[in-house]
Amino acid sequence: MEEKMKRKKSERFTYLVAAVMSSLGITSMAVLSVYYRFSWQMEGSGEIPWSEMFGTFALSVGAAVGMEFWARWAHKALWHASLWHMHESHHRVREGAFELNDVFAIINAVPAIALLNFGFFHKGLIPGLCFGAGLGITVFGMAYMFVHDGLVHKRFSVGPIANVPYFRRVAAAHKLHHSDKFDGVPYGLFLGPKELEEVGGLEELEKEISRRTKSYNNSS
Repeated sequence: MEEKMKRKKSERFTYLVAAVMSSLGITSMAVLSVYYRFSWQMEGSGEIPWSEMFGTFALSVGAAVGMEFWARWAHKALWHASLWHMHESHHRVREGAFELNDVFAIINAVPAIALLNFGFFHKGLIPGLCFGAGLGITVFGMAYMFVHDGLVHKRFSVGPIANVPYFRRVAAAHKLHHSDKFDGVPYGLFLGPKELEEVGGLEELEKEISRRTKSYNNSS
């Protein structure tokens, strides 16, 4: 048991370092990419491409929000259906550092990388929109990693994020998904509390929040 606890602690520390380093690295690259892309666009003419800049940032927000709805649909229609043989690993006690379900994170990264690559190396409104969409998917992925993997499933410590009231509700809602009390609802993450409200699960949500709060306070 002592050896197992040491291994878990080592895994959590490794996940934390990986999450922080990857987030800092991705954020730095994103900021530099946005700066250099628009600097390159302005070379020669010196004109600021306002419409393209607006489109890029609008798609960044839109893609980040849209990913929540995509994840909700895919979670129910694919992961709990034809792809259950992969997603099932996430609903079992994990043995080791990784689970087969982690492959979905890599799959979601592919279109983000492709959109960012096309948008960065080409000029024009369409490439700008693609660049923005890639940024939005990336932002969602980072937020999902910290809230889902860190806060909910405790693969690493998330620090002050655990004290944000809404994130506590999100974490409790996702735990109810794993309990199957409402036929798997919620399938989304950040809008999970809203999904539970629609199926009459607010009472159970409050109970789960209370239970998690007590557990968190005792462990502290």
